[in-house]
Amino acid sequence: MLERRVKDPRLGFVTVTDVRVTGDTQQATVFYTVLGEGGDEDAALAGTAAALESAKGLIRSEVGKQLAMRHVPSLEFVHDALPESARVLDEALARAREQDERVTAASAGAAYAGESDPYRKPREVEPDDTDDPEE
Repeated sequence: MLERRVKDPRLGFVTVTDVRVTGDTQQATVFYTVLGEGGDEDAALAGTAAALESAKGLIRSEVGKQLAMRHVPSLEFVHDALPESARVLDEALARAREQDERVTAASAGAAYAGESDPYRKPREVEPDDTDDPEE
């Protein structure tokens, strides 16, 4: 619907990721993401936020027509930071895997320092010949 009805050039590549409606259907929060162009994601995000805000009335009336609702909830548009957070987390996990692989490769031919079995064992008691009455 955004592509067909809203003719704002600031509205770039928008994906609606989630919509949460209050129990009384008075308020709807629309979460969205924007695919930035040319590495300027902040400008694309600001332009998209302004375009969605200016088209809020049109979008609300279209939602009312599509859903045949008597009372259409007021819309609030919120940029969804979850995909960005997931990307950062995925990158951190990839770096951790690479570090683990480097450590595994470096330790392939390594030997332990000290004894091969570092744990204490109970002493074996040697027989004491001094208490032998036959001598």
